[in-house]
Amino acid sequence: MSNRTVCREASHAGSWYTASGYSYCGACAAHAYKQIDPSVTRRVFILGPSHHVPLSRCALSSAEVYKTPLYDLRIDQEVYADLWKTGMFERMSLQTDEDEHSIEMHLPYTAKAMESHKDELSIVPVLVGSLSESKEQDYGKLLSRYLADPSNLFIISSDFCHWGQRFRYTYYDEAQGEIHRSIEHLDKMGMGIIETLDPMSFTNYLKKYHNTICGRHPIGVLLNAVSELRKSGTEMNFSFLNYAQSSQCRNWQDSSVSYAAGALLVH
Repeated sequence: MSNRTVCREASHAGSWYTASGYSYCGACAAHAYKQIDPSVTRRVFILGPSHHVPLSRCALSSAEVYKTPLYDLRIDQEVYADLWKTGMFERMSLQTDEDEHSIEMHLPYTAKAMESHKDELSIVPVLVGSLSESKEQDYGKLLSRYLADPSNLFIISSDFCHWGQRFRYTYYDEAQGEIHRSIEHLDKMGMGIIETLDPMSFTNYLKKYHNTICGRHPIGVLLNAVSELRKSGTEMNFSFLNYAQSSQCRNWQDSSVSYAAGALLVH
């Protein structure tokens, strides 16, 4: 046995994001990160969708440390041990972990926001598969007890609408005006539903419009965790702080990705 620490490299640094910033989603995401209080937060759960491997459950990392261009982030082995014990998680290989961008995109932000308390910080990365509604409920229940702890912060990784022929999604409601207006209307309808914190309404919205929100399952898990906590009288509210599109679609050849940043407050 070697005592070498297993590290996940910052495999998307220099391609998906540069040393100088995030050209597409950066300004939007910053609105959410501005809400973080580093003096309270000790543990950051990051739930991201799986883009490369078919996964019907959730998976945990094989690494112990996630590298970022700023400093290394340590995985919380105690929480990981508790999660493994449930039998509900698969293990992602280091290759799968490094291929996936959904969690990594949040690491430099997390590191920056938590810089003043970096020595007390640990992370809990969770890769979320294509979950059924009942599995979203199961994982939501499981994670609700962590969500109830004010020293835990949950980051949910997702874009909003991916529109255009290259994404095989071209929903257009002409009543809204230009295509980009229709996309915004569709996204804001979904955002409004997320703000009601009702998992069933969000599931129904996705069934009806098939909006290409890549983090729909991580969002579903969070909404179910919230539902579970509300049963015991915990008060919470969610509000979106910012919305942006990578470009404005005006014809069928165009394509765009939407971004939204929001914050859940637990009272």
